Amino acid sequence: MHVQSFTMPPEALLGYRSWSLRLEGAERSARRLAEGRAQGRGLVARLEGIADRDGAAALRGAVVEVRRAQLPAPGERQFYRADLIGLRVVNLAGEALGEVQHFVEVAGDAIMVVQGTRPHWIPARPQHLRKVDLAAGSILVDWPSELE
Repeated sequence: MHVQSFTMPPEALLGYRSWSLRLEGAERSARRLAEGRAQGRGLVARLEGIADRDGAAALRGAVVEVRRAQLPAPGERQFYRADLIGLRVVNLAGEALGEVQHFVEVAGDAIMVVQGTRPHWIPARPQHLRKVDLAAGSILVDWPSELE
């Protein structure tokens, strides 16, 4: 099956042998990775218990999850996206832009979608994300409120 990975680097997903697959509106199902490799811009994987195309097609749209305990600790100035969801975002001028709703991949870059009085799409790059304070629940960004 073809898999889109959001790990850095993408092949790192293949290092996790136990996957939890979540289909919208369905229970999670545990699967073991039998084999996998990078192919083009994505990955190709075979899961134990999936013997044919029909079995793979039944998993189309599933989200691959791994247990948080399996993940390496983030490095300095690195964060897991899930930890940023819901944080308040304020720019350098002290203007509240809203809260982080989710992330979108655009041309290989992660874009942080912040919803306030209007949405702000802020590239999740160090030059824009000046300070992330998980304890305070806030992110300081170099992003003018009138941009876009």
